[in-house]
Amino acid sequence: MHDNNLQDWQHEHTFNQDKRRPGESKTLIVIAITAVMMVVEISAGVIYGSMALLADGLHMASHTVALAITAFAYIYARRHALNPGFSFGTGKVNALGGFTGAVLLVIFSLMMAVESVERLLNPVAIVFNQAIAVAVLGLLVNALCAYVLGVHSHEDHHGDHSHDDHHHNGHDHNLTSAYLHVLADALTSVLAIVALITAKYYGYVWMDPLMGVVGAILIARWSYGLLRTTSAVLLDRQAPKLLREEIRTALESDEDTQVSDLHVWSIGPEIYSASITVVAHEPASPGDYKARLPESLGLVHITLEVHVCEHEAALT
Repeated sequence: MHDNNLQDWQHEHTFNQDKRRPGESKTLIVIAITAVMMVVEISAGVIYGSMALLADGLHMASHTVALAITAFAYIYARRHALNPGFSFGTGKVNALGGFTGAVLLVIFSLMMAVESVERLLNPVAIVFNQAIAVAVLGLLVNALCAYVLGVHSHEDHHGDHSHDDHHHNGHDHNLTSAYLHVLADALTSVLAIVALITAKYYGYVWMDPLMGVVGAILIARWSYGLLRTTSAVLLDRQAPKLLREEIRTALESDEDTQVSDLHVWSIGPEIYSASITVVAHEPASPGDYKARLPESLGLVHITLEVHVCEHEAALT
């Protein structure tokens, strides 16, 4: 076979990962905004003695680093999309970026909890008016960042509501990680405002570090959800059950064909690879079977094996 003919049967494995994703530009904008606010809040937290405000600033710092990792993941995936060393392209760099961001969230939530407990045991004087003003400013900045990222919580378009298959495998986990970092900042800002107002007007100074502990717990919980979804992608966990059922139904559209083996896993945001084995008495060609699969399923790399079934019992 000539090389020219062989090229008709070959294809690249970029799967559009060489294109600049919308999340990359959004993340770079949010990094700049967050870095400026980080300096303001940390400085104000130290000067005015507010642990909740300092915790918010420290979260800004940690999230600036995490967002930088998010941006790096986007850029790395795009620039190495044509690298043949990646078997299925660089789509999983997205999930890796999200997983790393989630790990950082866990680490910084622990740091926040430890520091808050320390302040609870050893209170410091707080300059309330200035601290409240900076906390409100921080909340406004976080709201702006959330608007820029423009991510909303939604179900995976192939997902169902079962415990085993609810993994959001098709989502931009890298962007989700950035969004969670911004939400964590917004949460600590809200808690700081509540704690400072309560301490100012009711004298409950202990509310300030207590809100730091509450914020740490909630942020750790968010992190767990992102760790669960991104690790499912990194470990090639099966795609959601509904997606697999749609594949099986499409291939078994005639009574003669049955799917004997089916593996579907995410290789990037909204794209999946599949390894499929079908058996039939009078099988069609692999190309005919692939043509039965709707493009809307997001399957970009399909390996399909066909076997002739010579025994009636094998299909019953």
